[in-house]
Amino acid sequence: MQIEVIFSPILYPLRSLRDNHVTVAVDILRATTSICAAFQAGVEEVVPLDSLDMLPSYHQQGYTIAAERGGSKVPLAEVGNSPTEYIAMDLRGRRLAYSTTNGTVAILTAQGEGEVLVGCFSNLTVLTDYLTQLQKDVVVLCSGWKNNPSLEDSLFAGALAEKLGKDSQLMMVNDGAMMCRSLWQQAQGDPFTYCKEATHVHRLQRLGAEKDIAYAFRIDTCRLVPHLDSDGVLRLVNNESYDI
Repeated sequence: MQIEVIFSPILYPLRSLRDNHVTVAVDILRATTSICAAFQAGVEEVVPLDSLDMLPSYHQQGYTIAAERGGSKVPLAEVGNSPTEYIAMDLRGRRLAYSTTNGTVAILTAQGEGEVLVGCFSNLTVLTDYLTQLQKDVVVLCSGWKNNPSLEDSLFAGALAEKLGKDSQLMMVNDGAMMCRSLWQQAQGDPFTYCKEATHVHRLQRLGAEKDIAYAFRIDTCRLVPHLDSDGVLRLVNNESYDI
């Protein structure tokens, strides 16, 4: 089993692992955390979109519009990109058309390149368990911020590498994977404190999203593994929860 960490979507085409691999798309603040929260709240499916131009069409089809740019909810959207907002909603039977600044870009970048999973601190253990069952190589695709690396995504990649390495023989394919694991070891299991000075943390604080920040760094609050189906829609793996 091998693991490779890619720090932004623009670098994904340059990855080393290309065959028999699974990609874990990560946007801790906040897209992948929000996606897991939405599924916990009962959402049926999430359609990731990289363009706001497609939202009116999905709105006409009865989808709930969930979208943000630069951290703020866009016009037409019923909800933005807040995991604490989703987790407090009753989304049973609803479908989301979902577009964000970075996270949905990463998910769609990996589309068609093998299985694509959604990862965050919320589902760290159940995701690790599922990946261990698959026994495929793992590419962790960090969303970053507008094609720049982000500390919080990198820290999650290190946490995933650390946990996978405890359950199996794990080979680090690139320096990125080793760097991220070292970051996680320095954080000593406390990602919230370690990332207090991260630029995106400060960006969201200016928007008043302190509750979302705290929630995004909580570990194992979710027992679900969303993945991207062949039709470009996010659904739960085998349409079921995976117990930790």
